[in-house]
Amino acid sequence: MQNDVAPTVAPSPSAEEDPAKLAEELAKRRAKNLTLPKEPVDPEEVEDTEKPGDPPKKSKKKLFIALSVIFVLLLAAGGGTAYYFLVYKPEQDNRVDVSQITEKAPSADPEKKKEEPPKIYSRLSGEPISSEAEDSAPTYCVQVPNGVDGARPQVGLTDAKVVFEAIAESGITRFAAIFQNPPAVIGPIRSLRIYYLNWDTPFDCTVVHAGGADDAIAALKTYGSRDLSEDMSYMWRTQSTSALNRLWNNLFTSGELLKNFNDSKGYLSSDIKAFPRFSPSDAEKNKINLQAVHKLKIDTPSTGNTDELSPKVAHFSFTFGLIPNFNPVFDYDAETNSYRRSYETGAPHEVYDCAGQSGEIVPEAVCTPKQLSPSVVIAMVVQEKKAAYDNYHEDIASIGAGDAYIFQNGDVIKGTWEKSSPTEQILFRNEAGETISLVPGQTWISAVPAYGSVNF
Repeated sequence: MQNDVAPTVAPSPSAEEDPAKLAEELAKRRAKNLTLPKEPVDPEEVEDTEKPGDPPKKSKKKLFIALSVIFVLLLAAGGGTAYYFLVYKPEQDNRVDVSQITEKAPSADPEKKKEEPPKIYSRLSGEPISSEAEDSAPTYCVQVPNGVDGARPQVGLTDAKVVFEAIAESGITRFAAIFQNPPAVIGPIRSLRIYYLNWDTPFDCTVVHAGGADDAIAALKTYGSRDLSEDMSYMWRTQSTSALNRLWNNLFTSGELLKNFNDSKGYLSSDIKAFPRFSPSDAEKNKINLQAVHKLKIDTPSTGNTDELSPKVAHFSFTFGLIPNFNPVFDYDAETNSYRRSYETGAPHEVYDCAGQSGEIVPEAVCTPKQLSPSVVIAMVVQEKKAAYDNYHEDIASIGAGDAYIFQNGDVIKGTWEKSSPTEQILFRNEAGETISLVPGQTWISAVPAYGSVNF
C-alpha cells in the first residue's frame, strides 16, 4: 500500500554535524513543504529563535511596554473623568473675562446683608434714639413741687431725663425736671427759684413755671431764657377729687401744649450742654468691673464664679433736714441697674405715668402710679442759708464748687462738682480730677445742704 505523503528523509550525518548545512537543509525543506524531523530542542533556543520577517526581539518588548503604558494611561484618564463628573463636585469658577463685561445698572443682591446704620445716643440721657433730629429736639425745664399739700403724686417725672432736687422753703423740696419729647401730662407746676434757673440754663430749655422769686424772674430776662410762665393757653387746672385734694398744686401741662408754645415762638431745637455719658455697652462693662466678686486674673486662676456680681453700695440716703417726708432713700435694683426712690418714712416715691392719655385729664383718675427709679443718683453738697431779702426762701450756692457723691452701677464715686457760670454745665470729677462719665438713663441730682448729710 502506497503512502500519499512524501517519505521522510533523515538528515545526512554530515548535515547534523555542520550547523550551517543544517540550516540550509531546513530552508530547502520548508520551500518544498517537507516535514522536519521532531528533534528535542532547547527551550532557550526556541525563545531566541526569530522567524524570518519578524521584528527583532528587543523591538517587540518595547512595543509591548509602550502599548501597556498607553493602556494604563487611558484607563487612568477614563477613571479620573468618571470621578470628576460623577463624584467630585467642583466649586463654580466665578472668574469673568472682564473684556466681555458690558456696563449696566447695578442690581441689589437680595442675600447681601444690609449694613446697620450707626447707633445714635441722646446727649441728654445717653439712651439710644432714632435720629439726630430727636437729639436736637427742644427741651423743657418744668418746676415741680414736692410738698405734702396736694403735690404728690407728681405726674410725668418718670419721663424726665434729668431732675434737680433742692429745698424751696421751710425744708420742703422742689424739683426742676428736664424733658425732651415730653410726655402726655406733666405737673403740678410751681414757682421758680434762681438756683433752679442756673441749673436749667445749660440745657437751652423753655423754662416752664408759675411765677417765681423776684431775682429769678429778673434773671430770665438777663439770661435771655425761653420763658413760659402760667398761661392757660398752654396749661390747665384740674379739679380736686374725693381721692386727692390738689389744693393749689393743680396746674398741669402736656407735651402737645408745650410743643404748640415752642412752635408759636419758633423754638424748634435746643443746643444742649450735656453731661458726659457712657455708651450702653461701656456702661455694662463698667458695672461688671465694679461689681465682680471674683475678678479674672492673668497670673492666678480664679477659684470662684467670675459671673457673680454684687453691688458695693446697695442702699443710701440723703438728709435735707429734720422732716422725714423730704429725706429720700434709695435702694439698688440689680435687675434694672437703677435705684428705687422712697422716703425716710418708708413710703415709695410714686408718680403718675399717663402714657396713652390726651387732653385736659385728671391724672389720678386715669393714670398709672409708678415708683421713681433713676439710673444715676448724685448728691451735690452745697452751701445754703436763708435768703437775706425775706429770711424765708433759700439762698443756695449753685455757682461754685463742692463735694459730690455719684451713685451708679451699684457703687459710689466720691469726687467734686464745679459750675463756673449760669450758662456752663456742672462738671463732676473723681478724686483724681478726672471727669466722670454717667451711665445712660435718668439722672437725679440732689443739692444736699452742707448741714445735711449723705449716708451710705
